[in-house]
Order: sequence, then C-alpha cells, then structure tokens
Amino acid sequence: MQIVILKDSAEVAAYGANLFIKQLQKKSNSVLGLATGSTPVSLYRGLIEASDAKLISFKEVTSFNLDEYLGLDGTHPQSYRYFMNEHLFNHIDINKAQTHVPPGDAANPVEACVGYEEKIVAAGGIDIQLLGIGRNGHIGFNEPSSGLMSRTRVKTLTKATIADNARFFREEEYQPHLSITMGIGTILDAKKVVLLATGENKADAILATVEGPLMAACPASALQLHTDAVLVIDEAAASKLSDRDFYKHIEIENQKLMAKLV
Repeated sequence: MQIVILKDSAEVAAYGANLFIKQLQKKSNSVLGLATGSTPVSLYRGLIEASDAKLISFKEVTSFNLDEYLGLDGTHPQSYRYFMNEHLFNHIDINKAQTHVPPGDAANPVEACVGYEEKIVAAGGIDIQLLGIGRNGHIGFNEPSSGLMSRTRVKTLTKATIADNARFFREEEYQPHLSITMGIGTILDAKKVVLLATGENKADAILATVEGPLMAACPASALQLHTDAVLVIDEAAASKLSDRDFYKHIEIENQKLMAKLV
C-alpha cells in the first residue's frame, strides 16, 4: 500500500481529487467507483471545480457507488443516491443513466446484488475506487467478520455503525439496519483503490489496516492484498502508526521516482 500522510482534511481531499482528475485526463471513459461521506464531499467539490474549468469531462464516464441503505428509495434525503445527486451528479456533465447506486428499494435485493455485479463486469470493471473507512475498519458496509473475497450482497449493519449514522436521521425517522454493499472481493477487483481517512477517531482503524494482520475483524486490512491501493490520510488519522516518518520518507522517494518517469 502507498501511504500518503498530509496535514489536514483539506489536503487529503485535494490529493484524492487530483488522483481522480488524472484518471479522467488519461481515460475519458473511465469507470469510477464512488463513495459517500464528509471527506468525499470535499473531493467531489474539487472534481466539480475541475469540470467547470474544463480540465475534465464526465460525458463518457460510468460510475458505481459502493453501497446503499436497504429500504430507502433514491428520492429519500438520507439515501446515497440522493447524496450523490446533491454533491456531484447534479453539478457535472455526466449522463445519470450511467451512474449506478445499489437499489435500496429493490423488490428482490438478492437478485439486485447479482445484477449489480453483472453491470460492473459489463462496464469493463472499475478503474479507480474511492473508499472511506469506519471506526471499526469497515469499507463500504462490509462490517467486521465480512468475507475477504465477498461480493455485492445484503449486509446487516453493526450497532456501532448504526449509532455513528444516527446523526443523519431525525429521532422519529426510520433508520435502516440493513444495506446493499459491494463486497470486499468486488472492491479488490478495482484496478486502483483510493482510501481517504481523516481525524483521530480513525487512527485505530488505520493502524489495523496498515500494520495489523490481514483479518476479517478489520475489513480494510484486505487492501494489503491490492497491488495499487493508496491510503491518503491526515496527521490525526496517522497518529498511531509506528513509524510515520518512514512512511513520509517513502512517499517523498516515490514522488522523485515518478517525476523521473514522466
């Protein structure tokens, strides 16, 4: 894994946005794997600005989102389809028919999961996948104990994840306890994976992901198996890593090497 440690969340979002901008400049019909969350919002703002400046276009892009709450349709304000429309799709030149989010209102969720996998394969696979990480190390809604080669499926959310997400729902509002999520195996199939993490509350999860053993107890540790996984984190999220200076040194040397190859 490539570990990039930056000062704060703003730098993390900007670095992540630049990776997606480079991908779109290299391949205009890229297949993007997208995620929701506070840090992606800032990254998406950077993509919108790049689109407005005509540095990139989304006209040929296909996208697949990681997950969706089961039981919410795309018009619900807490659905991830609604989130993506509000924070990205409504502001760029993308064909919304080419944007895919797991159907939270599917009549047969199990069949919908199989169909979602088939759509990803038919699109040629995901070129670059954006990830966040939960405090318990979950990626997408792949909670601890998830199979490391799992595919898109219905997943029960842990009590911790439900509690973390409760702030987005009104007290009297229905909050789903189930989701449809890409599996860890689906994520690992992406050609490149970019995980963003900020804040001290993510430090334990980042430690387990980077320096812990490969284990289902920390789903994100599966990224150790990926040949092109980039973890972009701020100082707070990196605070429990054993040798932060060494990771920073590696990144400096990587940048020198890449400059020579350009």
